[in-house]
Amino acid sequence: MALLETKNLNKHFGGLRAVSDLDLAVEEGEIRGVIGPNGAGKTTLFNVISGTYRPTSGKVYLDGNDITGMKPSRIAEKGGVRTFQRSALFEDFTVLESVLIARHLHAKETMLAAVLGTSRQKEKASETRALEIIDFIGLTELKDELAPNLSHGHQRALGIAMALATEPRVLMLDEPVAGMNPSETARMTSTIRKLRDEWGSTVLLVEHDMKTVMDLCEHITVINFGQKLAEGSPEEIISNPDVIEAYLGSDDILGDEDFAA
Repeated sequence: MALLETKNLNKHFGGLRAVSDLDLAVEEGEIRGVIGPNGAGKTTLFNVISGTYRPTSGKVYLDGNDITGMKPSRIAEKGGVRTFQRSALFEDFTVLESVLIARHLHAKETMLAAVLGTSRQKEKASETRALEIIDFIGLTELKDELAPNLSHGHQRALGIAMALATEPRVLMLDEPVAGMNPSETARMTSTIRKLRDEWGSTVLLVEHDMKTVMDLCEHITVINFGQKLAEGSPEEIISNPDVIEAYLGSDDILGDEDFAA
């Protein structure tokens, strides 16, 4: 049984079918990429799965449980966590404090309790775990830095650290390398790969950077006009004539020198 699954998923905006009868099955321990031309419905699909949008029809399952139409907070409680966007960072808190608050919020504690701690022993254990996450993400040297003072790449890394603090079953990454320079992209790619290889995380990502997707993902789902166009390994995807045709004239061309054999 797939860890994350959609069945006959639809999301309509008036007469626009942004997602149309889409089936998706992500296995535990997989890094799955979702790609498609601009306007294909990738972000809408991601928003429906993560609870930002309610589907028009169809089902979403997490570990066999029906999570269709649940709020993002409820889906997070069940283990489906979307990365925190930059606007969601705690501007008045350090890296360490931000990760600690994410852990406490996952435990349904109040913001005051998250800052003050409800018991010394529990707080110590939580801080130890937070420091492990921060070290894994590569932010140890910045743990006392205020979140807004971080570089773009480090803010993205903090977003992932905060998501990891909630102990997710499935980590949903929305364009994790958007706006990054090559060195930041390489560092983030390495981090995502380690999330699966060393922490056993299951990752679903939507990303425009085709090289990152091809480097990271064992399986890729391609959607176009809200429908599944193709699915398979990177090698199968880049040689699929329907995929190549769908990308012709777009900003993301599969057949450039980056993907030459």
